[in-house]
Amino acid sequence: MKDIWNRLEYYIDLVVVLVVKEFKIRYKNSMLGYFWSIANPLALSLIFYFAFKIIMRVPIKDYTLFLITGMFAWQWIANAVKTSVYAFLGNSSLIKKVNFPRYMLPVAVVLTEGIHFCLAIPIILIFVFVYNRVPSVSLLYGVPLMFILQFGAILGVALMVASVNLFFRDLERLVDIFLMFVFYLTPIFYSIDMIPEPYKSYLMFNPAMFFIDAWRRLFMDGTVYPSVIGWSALYSVVLLLIGAYIYNRLRWRFAEVL
Repeated sequence: MKDIWNRLEYYIDLVVVLVVKEFKIRYKNSMLGYFWSIANPLALSLIFYFAFKIIMRVPIKDYTLFLITGMFAWQWIANAVKTSVYAFLGNSSLIKKVNFPRYMLPVAVVLTEGIHFCLAIPIILIFVFVYNRVPSVSLLYGVPLMFILQFGAILGVALMVASVNLFFRDLERLVDIFLMFVFYLTPIFYSIDMIPEPYKSYLMFNPAMFFIDAWRRLFMDGTVYPSVIGWSALYSVVLLLIGAYIYNRLRWRFAEVL
């Protein structure tokens, strides 16, 4: 039991060190560190608000709140996946150490972006109050639950792209293109109801849709829909298993290609 606790303590300390390193690298010589973590999704929300609410007049109630709940959740996904591409490639000195748990590098990247998302929650709650909505008590258990599920799903993808990129460097550019497609195919700046009926069934193959929808329902309606949570959990487990499988198949050759 003592050995298990010591090992757990080691992993916790390691994650803390790696996350702190990620923060230091990102905000080195930056005076407005926290501001930059929320500036991009807020700016995009402003652009989409002008384009779709003012010009195109989409019939979505409380559109600003609708936008930012989707944008902040998407930012965690997109930033974590893009950064994870270099998780192994940019840490060759650590990868070559025999006893270093390499999978902790993607874990640190995904957790860092998850912390940024958590830091953005107060901004979302401000808009909740602006639109005269009352935060639900379901946030107390809904936020930790969705955090764990989304963390697992993103970690699975992060393990995939970080591992494969060592052997196929073109993946760096393909990931950017893939994320662009997923962004526009995910109901972030438009609602699910606006999608033509024949195409709605295809949304089931888009994991991001379930996570965005779950966060949006949680903050806007204060509800935790079992079906949405169920699909989120399913994709979280499936993506994590696939990512772990690919990582375990390739990790023995990491040192050879670095």
